[in-house]
Amino acid sequence: MKTKFIFVTGGVVSSIGKGLAAASLGALLEARGLRVTIQKLDPYINVDPGTMSPFQHGEVFVTDDGAETDLDLGHYERYTSAKLSKKSNFTTGQVYFSVIEKERRGDYLGGTVQVIPHITDQIKANMLENAKGSDIAIVEIGGTVGDIESLPFLEAIRQMKSDRGAGNVLYLHVTLVPYIKTAGELKTKPTQHSVKELREIGIQPDILLCRCEQELPQEMKAKIALFCNVEEKAVITSRDAEHIYAVPMALNLEGLDEQVVEKLNIWTKAPDLTHWQQVVAKLTHPEEGEVKIAVVGKYVDLKESYKSLSEALTHGGIANDCKVSLFYLDSEKLEEEGTAQALAGMDGILVPGGFGERGTEGKIQAIQYARENKVPFFGICLGMQMAAVEFARNVCNFDEAFSSEFKPECANPVIHLMEEQKGVERKGGTMRLGAYPCSLVKGTFAQKAYGATEISERHRHRYEFNNRFRDAIVEKGMVISGIYRQGDLVEIIEIPDHPWFLGCQFHPEFKSKPLNPHPLFKAFIGAAKTARK
Repeated sequence: MKTKFIFVTGGVVSSIGKGLAAASLGALLEARGLRVTIQKLDPYINVDPGTMSPFQHGEVFVTDDGAETDLDLGHYERYTSAKLSKKSNFTTGQVYFSVIEKERRGDYLGGTVQVIPHITDQIKANMLENAKGSDIAIVEIGGTVGDIESLPFLEAIRQMKSDRGAGNVLYLHVTLVPYIKTAGELKTKPTQHSVKELREIGIQPDILLCRCEQELPQEMKAKIALFCNVEEKAVITSRDAEHIYAVPMALNLEGLDEQVVEKLNIWTKAPDLTHWQQVVAKLTHPEEGEVKIAVVGKYVDLKESYKSLSEALTHGGIANDCKVSLFYLDSEKLEEEGTAQALAGMDGILVPGGFGERGTEGKIQAIQYARENKVPFFGICLGMQMAAVEFARNVCNFDEAFSSEFKPECANPVIHLMEEQKGVERKGGTMRLGAYPCSLVKGTFAQKAYGATEISERHRHRYEFNNRFRDAIVEKGMVISGIYRQGDLVEIIEIPDHPWFLGCQFHPEFKSKPLNPHPLFKAFIGAAKTARK
């Protein structure tokens, strides 16, 4: 079957839920037996979000092949089985970079390089390359209709209908129908204006996904359909859901996937949503009670910075049939106020990744509390590094044990710059990125969790455990349970004389899914459930 394209655009406001809509639609189409891939087009000029602050952009998601991408790719991977890669996310910066390289090479010799056709052709080429081997390619356009920077992307997807044929392209527009409390009414005018903007550039949406706080009355759907030139049955209500994993089923009940396969003229089986129903049942009515997890980080005011992490913890709860309540604690405040009161009553403590020295001492204090009070602990990336520093300071009695990232001249650099990172000056895409193998020691927390001795996980870091201190920490009772053999790099550390204490250099949250929770999160939440007060 010739690959068919679904283009997802958004209007009125940003953060309207295009990513979740695209991911949920992907889940529904996979449930019908179709091969799906999903792609995100970002209008910003940065080559990728890797150098952007979490306060600006939220989490940076990492693929197996080492791409630093938009956090929406995390939604796509969690909801579908699509194998995402560097091709699955591209930006205005990447497009212009490619075109300028071609111009310098002489590919356009004699011609004037312009937005149309050269930039739009490059955008289309990127979309077609990513779509290979799929029945359906869902492509989300970042930003909102009307943004100047997104115009080349919108022009490219407009052209795709002519290029591929009307029956092979569908436009899904996500828009807002706000409820005005003072008037006690839902208002359709923002949606009408959003569609008007889209139609002015030559795109007529086929389906409208209306984000709203309450059900759209049928007469309001009819009004939207009339003014926006779409079929009434193609006006879909998308209400706020109690759990984001209930969205696929809610959209299925509204008939979204039925509309898509009808308009694209695809014959499929009826969707099998049994597994999604089981997930939502466990989220709604957990049988094993609640566990309280403290997440000690430095971006706690912006939950989007830890999006994959919070979802992976939820997945751990699904696997253990319990509710996971997250308490985000600012590590800087812990430095000032201490840990005893803040962490009392917590069933588990997690210290996530991050960059920069700010808040590191608070993280170290939280790790010491977890170790000494036998509270299940999970450290990820920087969290693992600070666990090694805490152990070196307080168990091995190494004065000034720290990371050379934060104190280059410290007496005992337990964490130091990776050898291949020395001399690297460019900041974009130069970290240790993507999937690397790891060998596990039998009988350890890690090996028991995975049920295997060889694994592969995704990384995003420049600093590593300093092997000069390996013998000393092992002698004092810490176990090195995971090794990257090719480079002899420490990947996982544990304290066996503890209910569950594990730190890993990689980011396991990137591979966790509601239908397939990550083994380490499953084990961590299981340990917290066992140890809860």
